[in-house]
Amino acid sequence: MVHCSCALFRKYGNFIDNLRLFAKGGSGGMGYPRLGGEGGKGGDVWVVAHKKMTLKQLKDKYPQKRFVAGEGANSQVSALQGSKGKDCEIPVPVGISVTDENGKIIGELNKEEDRILIAEGGIGGKFLTNFLPLKGQKRIIHLDLKLIADVGLVGFPNAGKSSLLSQISHAKPAIADYAFTTLKPELGKIMYNDFKQISVADLPGLIEGAHMNRGMGHKFLKHIERTRQLLFVVDISGFQLSSQTQYRTAFETIILLTKELELYNEELQKKPALLAVNKMDLPDAQNKFHELMNQLQNPKDFLHLVEKQMIPERNMEFQHIIPISAITGEGIEELKNCIRKSLDEHANQENDAHFKKQLLNLRVSNT
Repeated sequence: MVHCSCALFRKYGNFIDNLRLFAKGGSGGMGYPRLGGEGGKGGDVWVVAHKKMTLKQLKDKYPQKRFVAGEGANSQVSALQGSKGKDCEIPVPVGISVTDENGKIIGELNKEEDRILIAEGGIGGKFLTNFLPLKGQKRIIHLDLKLIADVGLVGFPNAGKSSLLSQISHAKPAIADYAFTTLKPELGKIMYNDFKQISVADLPGLIEGAHMNRGMGHKFLKHIERTRQLLFVVDISGFQLSSQTQYRTAFETIILLTKELELYNEELQKKPALLAVNKMDLPDAQNKFHELMNQLQNPKDFLHLVEKQMIPERNMEFQHIIPISAITGEGIEELKNCIRKSLDEHANQENDAHFKKQLLNLRVSNT
């Protein structure tokens, strides 16, 4: 059994998970036609991964978000070959995906000191260019964090995700009885007695139609892609966004959440998932929980409760289902232990797969 200490929490104020930048390579230097001298090449612009860097720090340090490399030196009598312009390096966090203005992936930075060329300097003036220099490449790029947390909380508004995060990590998210209290990802950390830390993200509440960009829509679903594991949080008494929308039971809520993930990106359904059934302190919660467990064990017998177009191709398979109350603390310690166990198991599976792949590559290279 893994025991948890009181979790420590660091507030990630003004959290930023993507940034748009302008980059321009340096212009080349002038050639020297009379003596055949060549101008220096313009400097290049690189993005370089640093462990202790965040996108917020980058934005604060360079509020203009413009990065221009140095110009190449002109050719002259004392130095016919002009020197190269100074490169420009943009410090970014590890785990960044770099894309161009059209969404095409330029590359990824997965470990410290990884670097990607994003804007090349222009060549210096030479015979082929009539000794006139070329301008550097101009480019607008997007930096996106690939992973924002180990665990992402998935649920409709007011399912109790913010209350749960405050219980497991001592975070202080906004909590109220109206639907949308979380508009940005709120990050907290569970700290265990052996100093293991697991990051948890409370993500903006999902609503029906999110795959079509309703509500927080694509922004929410993009955040979900950047977590290792999903923790579904549902209200045992069901959910109704407003008096004008249909009431959904806990079982229907799970089906609809699954469908929204599937419609956006079916790969999300392959992530390890846990289910926390919240608000077990409410009257008749135990009876409703037993009914929900029966529905989850035999989902096909109850899919008629949901509109046909909202039934997912495949149902989520939850590694653990834990009844909890974020108000009274019931089930919270068990949930923390299950989160750790699930992440550890998944990490071991990834390590085994990586080892087998390396072994296979070694055998192939030997033959």
